[in-house]
Amino acid sequence: MPSNTNTALMEAEAPLLAEYSASDVGLKHENHDVELIDEDNQRLGRRVWIESTKLWHIVGPAIFSRVASYSMLVITQAFAGHLGDLELAAISIANNVIVGFDFGLLLGMASALETLCGQAFGAKNYYMLGVYMQRSWIVLFLCCILLLPLYLFASPVLKLLGQPTDVAELCGIVSMAMIPLHFSFAFQFPLQRFLQSQLKTGVIAWVSLAALIVHIFVSWFFVYRLELGVVGTAITLNFSWWVLTFGLFFYTICGGCPITWGGFSIEAFSGLWEFIKLSAASGVMLCLENWYYRILILMTGNLQNAKIAVDALSICMTINGWEMMIPLAFFAATGVRVANELGAGNGKAAKFATKVAVMTSVIIGLFFWVLIMMFHNEVGYIFTTSKPVLTEVNKLSLLLAFTILLNSVQPVLSGVAVGSGWQSYVAYINLGCYYLIGVPLGFLMGWVFHQGVMGIWAGMIFGGTAVQTLILGIITIRCDWEKRQRRQACMY
Repeated sequence: MPSNTNTALMEAEAPLLAEYSASDVGLKHENHDVELIDEDNQRLGRRVWIESTKLWHIVGPAIFSRVASYSMLVITQAFAGHLGDLELAAISIANNVIVGFDFGLLLGMASALETLCGQAFGAKNYYMLGVYMQRSWIVLFLCCILLLPLYLFASPVLKLLGQPTDVAELCGIVSMAMIPLHFSFAFQFPLQRFLQSQLKTGVIAWVSLAALIVHIFVSWFFVYRLELGVVGTAITLNFSWWVLTFGLFFYTICGGCPITWGGFSIEAFSGLWEFIKLSAASGVMLCLENWYYRILILMTGNLQNAKIAVDALSICMTINGWEMMIPLAFFAATGVRVANELGAGNGKAAKFATKVAVMTSVIIGLFFWVLIMMFHNEVGYIFTTSKPVLTEVNKLSLLLAFTILLNSVQPVLSGVAVGSGWQSYVAYINLGCYYLIGVPLGFLMGWVFHQGVMGIWAGMIFGGTAVQTLILGIITIRCDWEKRQRRQACMY
């Protein structure tokens, strides 16, 4: 009994944590921290998954529709390339300079709708989406009329800029055949942004597929059956792009958007000046970048053996433009996601959407960088069988790969600017980086240091594009999202 009593007393007096050593206690705390970290990681992974799903709901159809639309230009250029080097040079300059100049400005002006429609949709102010689109139609149509001399006088302008006479004259004929294409931009671009802002992206993809099929058939019929030559290849673009425009238009007015389309309204003519200012800022922001690569082609046209250099560079720019449809889809999707979240008063969600979009686009950019590096000898065969042109394309493939990589980041950051409504700031950044740094450096490398087309291109992408991407990245990182959220709340 006494021994049992002593044992009981000893057990009662023992410390409550005596069964655990100090290391055991520390291990329990550590395990608890690990559980919390795992839970946070799971939450982060879940948030990334949800945001990626929202992003790809826009990006997936947007990539398809943009690739399909741009493929029409690529198919036209490929048909022309098999007609001869002169025809390839003429259609390349018409597509990349004349249409490209026009395309960049009007596409940028239409991107004002990504700000206005995206934020109005996020704030559930649905009626205004249709009004904003009609205002954009008016503004872009007037702009098309002002830009019409660009097509009518393409030949003398190109001669003045130093292009070879035969290329400039044929390019002038091709450009005049593309005037209907020019006016389709004024209606198609606003329609696309109107539908994207309310996440109706599937219809854009389906209509783009139909237009692409029409384009392939019409191209074959005009070039091989009717034998209309390079002018016939240019005319085919008019058919396919207007099919795309009418398809989106009839979907919108025939019940596809019952909440956001209230019919034609006289309100579209009110507040035009404010709309013009935002459209102009958006247009300048995007076209300064778009024109940058057109200037690259024009500068190359003044080199010795210009036809071969222009053909090779145009092929690289076409491939770059083709792949660029993916970052431009992220540009549109990021603009919509940021605008929707800011319109709904969710600044933190807008910031998170930006991070996910940038990371996703960079991964895709790295994939295509590797692809170009691996198949640099073969990429030119899509457009030509000319050995001198193929050799020059092979030399330029390294710069093409790095241009694609840089362009996987920059459009996404521009999309943040569009969604936030600070296009005018980016316009000044683009002007400074591209035209005060990039173009002079390209000229210096191309002519002063005698590096030819490679020097021009290298100076322009590393002097202009890289600096611009860096500045936009710093601005995005330092953006006060709560302040942007409060400002948008005041608007709606």
